[in-house]
Amino acid sequence: MVRDAPVARDALRGDHHTPTHPESGDSPPKTLLDAMPVEITENRDVNGEEAGRVETRSRGEGVSVEHETKPSRMILPPGRQSTRRRRLLIGVLGAVVLAAVGVFGVPWIRLMLNTVSTDDAYVNGHVTFVAPRVGGQISRVLVDDNYRVQKGELLAALDKEPFQIAVSQKRAAVETAEADLEAAKAATRGIEAEARSRRWKLQRAVEDLDNQIALLHARIATLDKSKAALTLAQIDFNRAKQLLGTPAESRQQYDRAQKVLSTADAKVNEALAEVYQVRASLGLPAQPSNGEDLGHVPPDLDETFSSVLEAQANLIQSAAQVGVIHPFGQSPKQMLDEFAKHGDIDRYFAQITTEAPAVKQAEAKLEAAKRDLAQAELDLRYCDIVAEIDGVVTRRNVNPGDYVQIGQNLMAIRSLDDIWVDANFKETQLGDLRIGQAADLYVDMYGGRHVFKGRVSGFTMGTGSTLALLPPQNATGNFVKVVQRLPVRIDLEGYDPDKDTLFIGTSVVPYVYINEPPTGPDAGNFLQTNAPRLQSTGSPASSPGINK
Repeated sequence: MVRDAPVARDALRGDHHTPTHPESGDSPPKTLLDAMPVEITENRDVNGEEAGRVETRSRGEGVSVEHETKPSRMILPPGRQSTRRRRLLIGVLGAVVLAAVGVFGVPWIRLMLNTVSTDDAYVNGHVTFVAPRVGGQISRVLVDDNYRVQKGELLAALDKEPFQIAVSQKRAAVETAEADLEAAKAATRGIEAEARSRRWKLQRAVEDLDNQIALLHARIATLDKSKAALTLAQIDFNRAKQLLGTPAESRQQYDRAQKVLSTADAKVNEALAEVYQVRASLGLPAQPSNGEDLGHVPPDLDETFSSVLEAQANLIQSAAQVGVIHPFGQSPKQMLDEFAKHGDIDRYFAQITTEAPAVKQAEAKLEAAKRDLAQAELDLRYCDIVAEIDGVVTRRNVNPGDYVQIGQNLMAIRSLDDIWVDANFKETQLGDLRIGQAADLYVDMYGGRHVFKGRVSGFTMGTGSTLALLPPQNATGNFVKVVQRLPVRIDLEGYDPDKDTLFIGTSVVPYVYINEPPTGPDAGNFLQTNAPRLQSTGSPASSPGINK
């Protein structure tokens, strides 16, 4: 395309230059543009760019000069400019969308295919209610709501003066019981000495009985001897009587024989009287019945003899006072033999003294007094109300001067470590869930800045509707099927409350990885095989990797 254009336009744009020609003769140099006609040729390439060429020719010298100029910008119509801009904007937006899909969409799709999630989840934890173990008046309260406390830290205190008085009274009761025990031991030792004396008295009575029986036998032997002497004297007297008046027997010999006979008869009577006396002392009749011999003694005489029975009864009485029971049907010799079985009598009595009823009773009273004292001292210690766990104080509703009862709720302590996540999954999502599966926990309060790690630890044995106060009665005919939700417990792993604190009740979105192998105890099961070990101060999930 060829157009004529004034030279002034190119001069103003500065897109041209004037070449320097050599001098010809004396004629001054002239401007070629003023002397020659100007022809401007503009060419446009396929991309819309313009290129211009300026040719200048000299009439006399036949010199041709070309001036290259910058391409001129084409001015498009307004409609074509807006269409071009719209297409460019659509292309840029499409590229941005494709990049966003590649950066964010692919990981999200992969996450949705490998996890099960729900937005019906929240942080849960144990709460320990603080209550006094004794009743009394609050003297001071050292904490307030949101105070962080450690286990054993003093929270509040009761007035200790009434409990200190009770401790003094119980301590005095213990001292009295100790004195009563010593008195009981002294009395028991006196009874022991008495029982020991009566034991010897019983043995002496038995021995006296045996001596009396032996004396009876001796008297009977003497009687038999006297009877033999009487028989001999009777024979001599009869012989002397027959020979009386003959030269072989004089009157003097006869009198002597008669005297010997009388003496022998008197001795027989004396010996018989002594036998009767001994039998009477033994409690036996003078003349045995049924023609028995005078020396016959019943074999159970020791069980019926009065002095032996008296000694035996006294010993039974004394022995009973020191805790040794002897039946009344036991014979005296059997009783003595029983004492002999224990060897050293002194050691045996010393042993039974410590087991005497009076001593046992005094010891029991002393133990009761000591227990009362221990309870009073414990009540005194209970005046200091301390924290049982580490946590944060909430729901404080006690002030100094309040009178509190046993078990009254004063405040609560929320644990910082013993917390977990309760996720209410739909029943249609439970088929892929198992104990031990790992989970990523996104807490709303942190957004996506921090992801907590967790592990599925158990399933609640019942949906929320069945555990409600008024469970639905589907047998009434008003049944409407609703997808039920089952609470699933997810324990935290590697949780540090000092770095990223979780608050009870805050919303959580868990993502449970169902395609990764479960780990830890009961991995891959719905139910736990046994009860886990509970910790009083923290959850097992509070330690990192404890279930790995």
